[in-house]
Amino acid sequence: MIRLVLLSHLAATLYMVGVIWMVQLAHYPLMALVGPEHMAAWQAENLRRTSWVVGLPMLLEAGTAAALVFAPMSATLGSLPWVAGGLLVAVWVSTALVQVPAHESLARALDPEMVTRLVATNWLRTLLWTARAGLVLYMVDRSWGLA
Repeated sequence: MIRLVLLSHLAATLYMVGVIWMVQLAHYPLMALVGPEHMAAWQAENLRRTSWVVGLPMLLEAGTAAALVFAPMSATLGSLPWVAGGLLVAVWVSTALVQVPAHESLARALDPEMVTRLVATNWLRTLLWTARAGLVLYMVDRSWGLA
């Protein structure tokens, strides 16, 4: 059962890494091309659609991260589940304190400086999720011989 949890965690993490890189390199920078007269409507629809894309994978990733911290194999993995979980907490904190307020601001009106800020601050989440992917892959590799 724990292997299923770990592989589910890996799948959710790798999925989110793909999403965050697409968001970082394409989606967020393209916001600057949305005209001011369309930004509020575009942003509302963007948030609605994006929630469908990331909601369940983010919850799966968080739930399986918590399960791995307390899993029997934690002795084999040492502090790795805690480190990976800490990186995920940092992603969620950045999302709540930086990205969500930026999106809320853009939902009111197009602000090119806010788009630039959103792109710049999102690098933290991009790098954190990428580091998590490497760490989770390493965890899978270390645990591969376990039942």
